Amino acid sequence: MRSVDDLFSILETDLEQLSLIKINGRIVQVVGLVAESQGPDVRVGDLCRISFRDGSHGLNAEVVGFRGDRVLLMPLGDLREVGPGCDVISMDRPLGVAVGESLLGRILDGLGEPLDDKGPLVTTDLYPLHAEPPHPLRRQMIERPLSVGVRVIDGLLSLGTGQRIGIFAGSGVGKSTLLGMMARYTTADVNVISLVGERGREVREFIERDLGEEGLKRSVVVIATSDQPPLIRLKASLTATAIAEFFRDEGRNVLLMMDSVTRVARAQREIGLAIGEPPATRGYTPSVFEFLPQLLERAGAGVRGSITGVYTVLVEGDDMNEPVADTVRGVLDGHIVLSRKIAARNFYPSVSVLESVSRVMPAIVSQEHLAAAGRVRELLATYAESEDLINIGAYKTGANQRVDWALKHLDSVRAFLTQKVEESSTFQETVERIVTLAPEG
Repeated sequence: MRSVDDLFSILETDLEQLSLIKINGRIVQVVGLVAESQGPDVRVGDLCRISFRDGSHGLNAEVVGFRGDRVLLMPLGDLREVGPGCDVISMDRPLGVAVGESLLGRILDGLGEPLDDKGPLVTTDLYPLHAEPPHPLRRQMIERPLSVGVRVIDGLLSLGTGQRIGIFAGSGVGKSTLLGMMARYTTADVNVISLVGERGREVREFIERDLGEEGLKRSVVVIATSDQPPLIRLKASLTATAIAEFFRDEGRNVLLMMDSVTRVARAQREIGLAIGEPPATRGYTPSVFEFLPQLLERAGAGVRGSITGVYTVLVEGDDMNEPVADTVRGVLDGHIVLSRKIAARNFYPSVSVLESVSRVMPAIVSQEHLAAAGRVRELLATYAESEDLINIGAYKTGANQRVDWALKHLDSVRAFLTQKVEESSTFQETVERIVTLAPEG
């Protein structure tokens, strides 16, 4: 029980920190996506409130830069009601997201507010959207596999608890379906799913068809559709990461899925261009390539708990070396490539095993599992080298012992790699099955 003196001491401290004078700024210009104001005294990243002249509720905006003595503000909403003379009031804090156990099963917007008509959130803490990644020398080692219930991944591209991996794909090759399967069947404690820049139609389809009711129960979904301002789309990625960090700090193993990093990069590019940043590589501004590693490094194993990050990358024209894909691939711990050619054969998941790699797999699976995965890769590579000859009937059985071996076991390998959406497989079942595939003759 605190004494009266203690309570007065706390109140005195609060009063000393309270600013009784608020110095407002004034909007002087709006150009494109950016509002410019004269004052107030703020820093980059601070949250401000723009008051509308008609006395209505106003609009939140974030400080994104300065030009001379003017403050550059990026709105968290529609600028149509903003004009010269509107007051700008500093909130004296950056954006944060309210977190707590009640987030599970909820669907939020890019700023962490509920979208699902299930009532207000009951939260216990406020996490900053911008945070430092775990200290590199204090991260746990990645030593245990994390099952996602998809045979081709668990068997040939095993994910470690705390790994970060990218799914590289063009449009229409089953990327969202694969994410839904992983969210439904994973052994992670919590899923945090960020849908950035999605079409409005696809959002409900993903939640109801791909994720399903069972998947949603242990998930938090953060959504910023393509019609949202670029700052909202960018903040959706940070909001999801901050929520994942909350559950990680609680000691949970979190599966963080972000679809897609490419649209996050495009939002950052729009912001950079709007405030006068010069374009660099293929129109992307330098801040894009500074921001991406900062975002991706926040996932991974922590001091306690972990965030296993799965980030999708849209490859334009199936170009695996475009700037965003190249940058993300260099930061992550592996990549899964979805092939349009494989998808065209109605072969799902359309993972191109020979183009994909999990860099931590050798450290987290048994030698028997690793050897079996190596044989399957060798079989697929051997068949790929002779596929044209086989298809035109130019190959004769007995001409090459390795090709004969590949042809003998090809059907069983393909059956293993193919998996229906409603079909799940535990990690142990996958391992038991893969060691029987492609035995050496």
